[in-house]
Amino acid sequence: RSPDTKLSPRQEERNMSKPIVAIVGRPNVGKSMLFNKLIGQRLSIVEDTPGVTRDRIYGECEWCGRKFTLVDTGGIEPRTDSQILTFMREQAQIAIENATVIIFLTDIKTGLTASDQEVANMLLRSRKPIVLAVNKMDSTGRVDPDFYEFYNLGLGDPIAVSAVHGHGTGDLLDDIVALLPEEEDEVADALPDALNVAIIGRPNAGKSSLFNRILGADRSIVSNIAGTTRDAIDTVVERNGKHYRMVDTAGIRKKSTVYENIEYYSMVRGLRAIDRADVALLVVDASVGVTEQDQKVMGLAIERGCAIVVLLNKWDLLDDDRKREACMETVDRRLGVMAPWAQYLRISALTGRSVEKIWAMVDAAEKTRSQKISTSRLNTFLTDLREFGHTVVDGKRRLRMHYVTQTGVNPPTFTFFVNHSDLVNDTYQRYVENRMRSTFDFAGTPIRLFFRKKEQKDA
Repeated sequence: RSPDTKLSPRQEERNMSKPIVAIVGRPNVGKSMLFNKLIGQRLSIVEDTPGVTRDRIYGECEWCGRKFTLVDTGGIEPRTDSQILTFMREQAQIAIENATVIIFLTDIKTGLTASDQEVANMLLRSRKPIVLAVNKMDSTGRVDPDFYEFYNLGLGDPIAVSAVHGHGTGDLLDDIVALLPEEEDEVADALPDALNVAIIGRPNAGKSSLFNRILGADRSIVSNIAGTTRDAIDTVVERNGKHYRMVDTAGIRKKSTVYENIEYYSMVRGLRAIDRADVALLVVDASVGVTEQDQKVMGLAIERGCAIVVLLNKWDLLDDDRKREACMETVDRRLGVMAPWAQYLRISALTGRSVEKIWAMVDAAEKTRSQKISTSRLNTFLTDLREFGHTVVDGKRRLRMHYVTQTGVNPPTFTFFVNHSDLVNDTYQRYVENRMRSTFDFAGTPIRLFFRKKEQKDA
C-alpha cells in the first residue's frame, strides 16, 4: 500500500471505533439469515446451499441504545481441500481476530458435530467473549432434547434462536450487549461523507485483485475462478485527508447466463452498488479485450449517472505491439462509440503498474461530475450554437432553442427551452452533447440533456 493511502478507522482493518460482533460457524447453519434478521435488512445473500457467503459482510446493529458492527462470515470447514473453503476459513479467521464478541452459531437439525467441536476449540484459543447460539429452533414451548448436547462444547449456556422467525434473538442481543466494552471506552465515530467508488466489470476481470492492491490488504477473496465474489463489499479508505468508500462488486453477467439464484442476487447487489456510486471503475481484461458484456456493464453505469474510469487490467500480459493494438481496437470499437468521453488507464493489479494513478483519475472524474456551469456561459454557448445554423426542420416547423440552464449535478443535467420539443431526435441530441463537450470539460462523466417546450409563462 502507498504511504499516502491508509484505511480509515471505521472498518475492521482501520481499527473500527464501534465494537465488532462476528457471526461464525460451519457452512449452512444459517449465519447469513441471522445476520439479516439482526440488522433488519436483506444485505447478505441467503440460499440453502453451503458456501454462499464467502467474504466478510458488514452491517450496523443497535440494541438497547448500544450500536455495534455485525459481521457475517463464510462457513468454517476445519478440514477441507477446497480452495474456496480454505479462503472462506481464512476470511472468517480474520473476522475472529478483529472481533470484540463472537457469536458461534450451530444447527439443531444436524446436531452437535465434530466440526462444531473443532470450531469451538479454535474460538476458545482466540480468548474472545463467545455467545453460543443454536439455530433452527423454530418450535416454541417445547425444547428439542438434542439442544442440551451443545453444553458439551464448553462455551456456557446455549441460546435457542430461530433466524427465520426471530425467536430468541432478543435474548441473544441481550447477551451480546452485556459483553460489549463500556461506552466511554469507545471512540466517537465521526466519518465525513465519503466518495462512493464501485469496482465493476464482468467476472474474472481482476476486480478483487485490484481491490486488494488498492487497500494493501487481503480484504476480498482473490481466485482465478470466475464468479468468486458474490457480495458487494464496502471499505472506506482515507487518502490525503479525503475518504473513499470502495465497493468490490460481483461480476455482472449476461442475464441469459445467470442460472443460479445466488448469481442473480449477486447481480442485483452489484447494480445496487452502481446505483449509489459516484465513480465506477470499469475493469476490463486487456488480455481478452473489450467484450459485448463490458459494453453492457458500462451502459448500466452510464444509465445510473456514474462517472467512469476504464481500467485496462492485465496489461502486463500483452507482451508485443500486435496484442496491444488489438486490445485498443476493441476499446475504440465497443466503448469509443458509446462513451468517447470516458478516461482510460492501462494497469496491472498483479504487479501494481499505474494503480497509483487511479486516485487522480477518480478525483478528476468526480470533479467534472459535480461541476456547475453558470447560466451566462451556457447561453453564450447557445448563441454560438444558433449561429452555426444546424437545427431540425419538419415541414413548416423549425426547431428554435430559446435558452438553457443547468438543473442538476452528479451528473451535470441541463434543460433547453425550445419552441417544439417533439422535433428533438436522438441525432440532434448527440450533436448538442458533442458541441457541449467540445466547449466545456465533461471528461469522465455522462451528462443529461432535457428539451422542454417554452410555455408563454416562461417568457
